[in-house]
Amino acid sequence: MSSAAAEKSAMPGFIKPQLAILKSKAPVGQQWLHEIKYDGYRVQVYVNAGKKKVYTRNGRDWTKRFSLIAGALDTPGQAIIDGEVVVVHQGRTNFSELQAELARGDQDRLVFYAFDLLWRNGDLRKLPQLERKQMLAELLGENDIGLPVLYSEHLTGDGQEMFEHAAKLGWEGIVSKRADAPYRSERTEAWLKIKTVQKGKFPVIGFVKDPTGVAALYLGKREGKELVYMGKVGTGWNRTTSSQIRKQLDTVVSPKSKLTRPIKKPKATWVEPVFTADVEFRDITSEGLLRQSSFKGLKKG
Repeated sequence: MSSAAAEKSAMPGFIKPQLAILKSKAPVGQQWLHEIKYDGYRVQVYVNAGKKKVYTRNGRDWTKRFSLIAGALDTPGQAIIDGEVVVVHQGRTNFSELQAELARGDQDRLVFYAFDLLWRNGDLRKLPQLERKQMLAELLGENDIGLPVLYSEHLTGDGQEMFEHAAKLGWEGIVSKRADAPYRSERTEAWLKIKTVQKGKFPVIGFVKDPTGVAALYLGKREGKELVYMGKVGTGWNRTTSSQIRKQLDTVVSPKSKLTRPIKKPKATWVEPVFTADVEFRDITSEGLLRQSSFKGLKKG
């Protein structure tokens, strides 16, 4: 399909991105495309007669931070490409590694997964998702665009199978998109995200008080004879559960931290590590801390 299908109009400024709705299960049927969910920064790259701009999902101009990616998208005419900037670490996208890279001002490990084409010498947003992706693949292929830019491949059909595969490989999950849907700048059922979740049991080593219960739990992990810090969890309970947790932990308060290498936490009330928290979490950061953790239960022993 050629860009003649595009609606002719002036190139817009920042386009608010389309967002996905979280679901517990992947959809099935040939009307769905399934892509890997990348754990990075959502960006749009604007190309206008050789001039480049990169915007974050909130419309901030991050062209300088992502100048290598912008420079690699050497395409003629006008284009607006939607995608995600990531760092691939140990075979999967890793958000904490990306943050560390940006904090250092480095770009060498950044990769841009391009997954949608919103503009090609005119507005493409009313075209079906599958046609926009085909035009994106053609645009990248015809202009020999290579690393740090990659085309985000998709599968059709059984999304649950792809999701289970993603979970085994430790990816964040998948995004399922309606093949026939236009692009809408809102959170919509045409894009669904299905996230993988990891689960673990961690000794509770301390807590932060709130008036009737706990505001957060500090967690550890046993590594041989050592007890190392794993971060904290501050969500996943209601007021009743919070006060129950507090009553249990108040029985095992310790004058000091039981960690092998103590840490400074001025608000902490330390405890003997006799209770274990069941926790769901998204990832473990490069510093060895839980990310996006949620409390699921407390057990003794």
